[in-house]
Amino acid sequence: MNKKSVVKPSGIGGQAVLEGVMMKNKDRYAVAVRKPDGEIEVEEGTCKSLRDKYFICDLPIIRGVVTFVESLVLGMKSLTDSSKYFEDEEDDAEEIDEDKKEKREKVETTFTVILSIILAVGIFMILPFFISELLKKVVASEKLLAVIEGVIRILLFIGYVFAISFVEDIKRVFMYHGAEHKTINCVEHMLPLTVENVKKQSREHKRCGTSFIFIVLFISIIFFIFIRVDNMWLKILCRILLVPVIAGVSYEFIRFAGKSENSIVNALSKPGMLIQKLTTKEPDDSMIEVAIASVEAVFDWKEFQKDKGAE
Repeated sequence: MNKKSVVKPSGIGGQAVLEGVMMKNKDRYAVAVRKPDGEIEVEEGTCKSLRDKYFICDLPIIRGVVTFVESLVLGMKSLTDSSKYFEDEEDDAEEIDEDKKEKREKVETTFTVILSIILAVGIFMILPFFISELLKKVVASEKLLAVIEGVIRILLFIGYVFAISFVEDIKRVFMYHGAEHKTINCVEHMLPLTVENVKKQSREHKRCGTSFIFIVLFISIIFFIFIRVDNMWLKILCRILLVPVIAGVSYEFIRFAGKSENSIVNALSKPGMLIQKLTTKEPDDSMIEVAIASVEAVFDWKEFQKDKGAE
């Protein structure tokens, strides 16, 4: 990209869904899906944040936790919304009361979010601790054990992403993930939002959720190097209770990195960007069209580029 120096943060965020892309801009979001008949269906909605309602929720660190949970809830809802276009005909034929259906979906989303958080903490925070504890007989240094625990944590995450990348449906989700990033990069590089321009963009983006997770795992190493307790159960409790704090600190870094071109910040962002090569794949033109439709539903990119170009 010739205009690499001209990067204007847009604030747009997104997520790949089943055969589509969700894009979010402030309190508006849109889920664009390529239906089985080839048409693009776009559903729009609003998502008021607790950060706008309560002052405490917009304080540094706390806002990171709030944003993470809200993003997870919106992401699950978007996945549910996209899946309905691919349900069996028998399911489509069933007459379900809309209010009951909406309540059921809210319960399912809440349960899924809670279960996802529990599993993530168990697999990526607690399991590495127990594995590192097995090395106590050969590693005397507590600080070194904390580093080993962190490395195990990162390797588990990379291994998990690598393993699921072989699942056919996940491959397509990763392609839509690539389309999401390339589309946002096109807007932020001040180029007209066309398929040809989007194709030329990078699949990586500093504000990606993949980078956020990597930063969480990396910062956890620093935390547990300096937090020392002797009791094993207290160590486990610390790893659980400090997850929100680590997530909040990680959010602040990702937030800052998304607006900065500082060489040190770019270097710190590099590992997360490299992992994105696993979680994003090159999209085809039809996928890019879906991502563009999602952006245009919630964001006036022409006005954005006009305003930013005048600065």
